[in-house]
Amino acid sequence: MTWSDEEFEARLRRVGAERYHDKHPFNARMHAGSLGADEIRTWVRNRYYYQTRIPVKDGMILSKARDSGFRREWIQRIHDHDGHEAGEGGLELWLTLAEAVGLARDDVEGLEGVLPGVREACDDYVRFVETHDLLASVAASLTELFAGNIMAVRIAAFEEHYPWVKTEGLRYFRSRTEQAPRDAAFGLAFVLREARDSEDQERCVTALERKCEILWNLLDAVEAAHRVPALSPYAQLRRDDAADETLVVLPERAVKLNETGREILELCDGERSAAAVAEELRRRHPDAERVVADVHRFLVRMENAGALRLRERER
Repeated sequence: MTWSDEEFEARLRRVGAERYHDKHPFNARMHAGSLGADEIRTWVRNRYYYQTRIPVKDGMILSKARDSGFRREWIQRIHDHDGHEAGEGGLELWLTLAEAVGLARDDVEGLEGVLPGVREACDDYVRFVETHDLLASVAASLTELFAGNIMAVRIAAFEEHYPWVKTEGLRYFRSRTEQAPRDAAFGLAFVLREARDSEDQERCVTALERKCEILWNLLDAVEAAHRVPALSPYAQLRRDDAADETLVVLPERAVKLNETGREILELCDGERSAAAVAEELRRRHPDAERVVADVHRFLVRMENAGALRLRERER
């Protein structure tokens, strides 16, 4: 049965009430003031990759639209992020935030250290828009219905709990308190008008749920970067000098390691976070490409193999 506009809107809003990433433990800790500076920096560095994907997916949405009035309205989103000129727009404001939390602008803009899980989540969003029709793509963007509120909470949290972050760094959040409600109103009106039957309405709800899942996955990856890896009590590192190789020996099998793998596991001392291990490898091997991403992938593989245990950092 097709919902009325009121019922349909209520169902969409319920997705946000139940699944929006303001409820993710990482965001909850951010707003409560319990994140450390390194965690804030990891989030800012990685969230920039998401920011770069927004105008890409908006360009795809424009390419799907036949109505010039829709395109005139939607293109404003690209201007909001890219600016009308160099040095303007949301991407620029996010780089200002990066500098305000103590990151090097060039590293962030060059996507240095983007976590594999973050990259996968953000690319999933672009693929979703690429492979779905205009209605589902616009419906996925309706997380903006909830973005204005989270920005207001975030501004207050940073001002109260993170005074070390320079004030100009909060300009991105302030800009979104105005842009998100404007964009959400247009997107919601479009979805309510164009979803003509129950199948369309269900597709829209599913699209919004998927977008919430993507945002949640992004934060899962950021949160995991600050878990603390240590060798499992069921695993041992052994050096076979005769074969000139290092093994991690498990109850039912042994895994051969290259020199980098051995180096990583030796750093997993139960004190360093995964992010700290990756940063140490980057320091030791400055010429290695994508070393940070490779370290995080290796840690996941070793955890899945049972060689590592990753625990939450004590707070």
